[in-house]
Amino acid sequence: MKRIAIHSAFVAAIFLIVGCVGGYSFTGASIPPDAKTISIQNFPNYASMVNPQLSQVLTDGLRNAFSSQTSLNLVDYDGDLDIKGEITNYTMQPTAITGNDQAAMNRLTITIKVVFVNTKDPNANFEQSFSRYREFSAQMNFSSVESSLVEEIVNELIDDVFNKAVVNW
Repeated sequence: MKRIAIHSAFVAAIFLIVGCVGGYSFTGASIPPDAKTISIQNFPNYASMVNPQLSQVLTDGLRNAFSSQTSLNLVDYDGDLDIKGEITNYTMQPTAITGNDQAAMNRLTITIKVVFVNTKDPNANFEQSFSRYREFSAQMNFSSVESSLVEEIVNELIDDVFNKAVVNW
C-alpha cells in the first residue's frame, strides 16, 4: 500500500512538472507551445568598415544558440519565429587620450539591427538595434586582437537577441 502511494505521488509530480513546463525550456526561454520552427536569415554587413567574417560568424552563432537552447527546428524561411537583420556599424575609435594627444585605449563597437517576428504571438514582435563594444590598449596591434574582440562582442549580441526574442524576465 505504501509503495502504491509513493508511486502515485511520483507520477503526479511528473505530470505537474510536465504541465508547468509547457512552452518553457531549461534555459529560461518562453516560447509559445505551438511554435515549432525558427528561421534566421543571413545578416548582411552594411557597416562602413567591414570585417569579412563577421556576417557568417554572427549568423551561425544565432542559429547555434537557438538550435542548442530551444527545441525549435531551424528552417530556411518562414519559421514560426523569424529573425532577420543587418550589421549596421563596425567601428574602432580612441576612448582615452593621453596628455600628449595620443590614444591610450581604443574601442571596437559592433551594432546590429534585428527584426523579430513571432507568428504565434505578434505582441512579441520587435525591431531593435543592439550594440556592444570592447576596449583594448592602443599599444596593441588591432589585427592581433580583432578576432578575440569580435568573438566576445558577437557572443554578447547573440545573448541580447536571444533574451529579447524568447526570454521574458
